[in-house]
Amino acid sequence: MADWIVVGDVVGVFGVKGWVKIHSHTEPPNNILNYGPWHLESKETSKEYRVLTGRMHGSAVIAQLEGVADRDQALELRSSKIVVPRDRLPPPEPGHFYWADLIGLRVENLEGTDFGGVSDILSTGANDVLVVNGERERLIPFIIGQFVKEVDLDTGTLKVDWDADF
Repeated sequence: MADWIVVGDVVGVFGVKGWVKIHSHTEPPNNILNYGPWHLESKETSKEYRVLTGRMHGSAVIAQLEGVADRDQALELRSSKIVVPRDRLPPPEPGHFYWADLIGLRVENLEGTDFGGVSDILSTGANDVLVVNGERERLIPFIIGQFVKEVDLDTGTLKVDWDADF
């Protein structure tokens, strides 16, 4: 699925008329509404849905999808991943990266110690944190210039200023 990117998750329902509650991976969160139609994938199904309307509701996005008219239909979509074709997203600005591009990169420190690969990224509010798994798990703040010294998508590597013992 290299040509597709996860932009959010259906985390619940909103009301009784089939609206779904979304956890968006976009910044700002309501940008997810610009990338429809959405392809919703779960363990059981995979189907495309046109977004009829949506808006922010607190910290979540709520959306009405074509063909989802009641709460029971919306409940069936819970835990689905929202994926869209990669070419619907604008290219990132210089020095910025999509999380999907960072997942899987090999991480090594300035001394050449291989820490393993980026398995996840956590959003903490203050800054994003790389979850790097190798011989053990490391949490490295994704702060370019301070800890992250180089991101090379062509070679699939990320160089960090991080002590191997930490």
